[in-house]
Amino acid sequence: MQSFDRQHYQRPKGGQSSRRKRSKKTVYGKGVACVTGDSGIGKTELLLEFAYRFHQRYKMVLWIGGESQHIRQNYLNLQSFLEVDVGVGNSIDKSRINSFEEQEEAAISRVRKELMRNIPFLVVIDNLESEKDWWDQKLVMDLLPRFGGETHILISTRLPCVMNLEPLKLSYLSGVEAMSLMQGSIKDYPIAEIDALRIIEEKVGRLTLALAIVGSMLSELPINPSRLLDTINRMPSRDILWSGREVHLLRKNTFLLQLFEVCFSIFDHADGPGSLATRMVLVSGWFAPAAIPISLLSLAAHKVPKKHNGTQFWRKLLHSLTCGFSSSYSKRSEVEALSMLLRFNLARSSTKEGYFHFNELIKVYARKRGVTGAANAMVQAVASRGSLSLHSEHAWAACFLLFGFGNNPKVVELRVSELLCLVKQVILPLAIWTFVTFSRCGAALELLRVCTDALEAADQAFLTPVEKWLDKSLCWKPIQTNAQLNPYLWKELALSRATVLETRAKLMLRGGQFDIGDDLIRKAIFIRTSICGEDHPDTIAARETLSKLTRLLANVETHTSS
Repeated sequence: MQSFDRQHYQRPKGGQSSRRKRSKKTVYGKGVACVTGDSGIGKTELLLEFAYRFHQRYKMVLWIGGESQHIRQNYLNLQSFLEVDVGVGNSIDKSRINSFEEQEEAAISRVRKELMRNIPFLVVIDNLESEKDWWDQKLVMDLLPRFGGETHILISTRLPCVMNLEPLKLSYLSGVEAMSLMQGSIKDYPIAEIDALRIIEEKVGRLTLALAIVGSMLSELPINPSRLLDTINRMPSRDILWSGREVHLLRKNTFLLQLFEVCFSIFDHADGPGSLATRMVLVSGWFAPAAIPISLLSLAAHKVPKKHNGTQFWRKLLHSLTCGFSSSYSKRSEVEALSMLLRFNLARSSTKEGYFHFNELIKVYARKRGVTGAANAMVQAVASRGSLSLHSEHAWAACFLLFGFGNNPKVVELRVSELLCLVKQVILPLAIWTFVTFSRCGAALELLRVCTDALEAADQAFLTPVEKWLDKSLCWKPIQTNAQLNPYLWKELALSRATVLETRAKLMLRGGQFDIGDDLIRKAIFIRTSICGEDHPDTIAARETLSKLTRLLANVETHTSS
């Protein structure tokens, strides 16, 4: 049994095989091994090849995305493969109420204990971003079993050092390997075209991702290397505000950005301006670093507005470049658009049917390109068609875009009606599911806290007086608020805030934080009583929760005083 949730493995071509043969003995046979290198150099493919070649030596291959905001959840997701229960109901000490931190540690220890059995597992941590978890700054390596058992651990990262280990630094392809990857099955280029390939190889810095894209373009399009080189050089580069360490490689490689833009232009020429394939790439950057289901990807892409036609010059240039390519294609459906992305190596298929991966470099560029409405489209797609059991990573990504968390900026602004829908459809179910099923108490409570802040801010905006142009007349009229203009929406907003407060109070019960829960439930009761009345079932249910909290809080105070 294997739990591959990554790209389909593809046998390397040409020189790639020799490079990885040199690496395999360094990885296998040790308790832990680490591979480091720049983005797009081929770290993930190297680990995929190792897993493909040696999977029969292990009971399971367990793949964990190493991104710091998601690694804890990815680790606990192993529960379904290891058949362990990490929910809050499986308490370490049923004679008392355990703290949130104790419950989280107990859940992690159950998974870790299963991995420490004398059963050979291969644990792959792909793209480890940091040695510390984003949520609580605990060491990520505390998640893993103690080394020396039957479990082997492979790590890929851009970090220069992990756990004081000396990682295997993945080198760039040699000139022969790079040329083989670009040429593919076409081996009879004249000298002038070989020189053009060498120039392309130098300009992309022998980056494996870029070389693969170039090779795909040469095999898919009726074009020679010199013409492709000229087209890339003439492609205008976009003005992008670069920031963050993850964009260092893109910032210094303008030619790579122009290569991406040529791909988008080819898709747009084949399928009209703002093609579905291009929009899929642009929205992919806002999804979580995990496999993206085609249902969510295509829905988000359809919500991104199409752009207008380009200049006459570029339409003529791209027509000559792709002559014969677009004639065999009509308007792309979702499957056809994905097929084109796969063939041009901008996306890779997953072992989960209907799911796809995009390289992190491409996703970073998609985000930095700043297409209007792309992030908002992703959030709306998750709200309307997301599934907690299938797409929880993307639900969390949508919450990060909406609320920011910590020092992260908010990217998406929603209307009040859209926010209420997201709270009901995504945020509340996600927080409860994360808390109860995975014992991720801190993350779930923080999500509900920032959600409460957002609802309170929206409520304050509703109570702010507004001016309407119709009121600017000679006749005096009282200034109204949005709450008066939209009473039904304001009531829904208040009740949604009460629901979130009540949910937080109930979860506080699970961790013994009765005083905080008491304060939260009283606020919820005040809102429900004001809007629904004393005798409404929801108000009565909230009062019952308050009674339970009050009783428990009194017991704690009695025990403390005695």
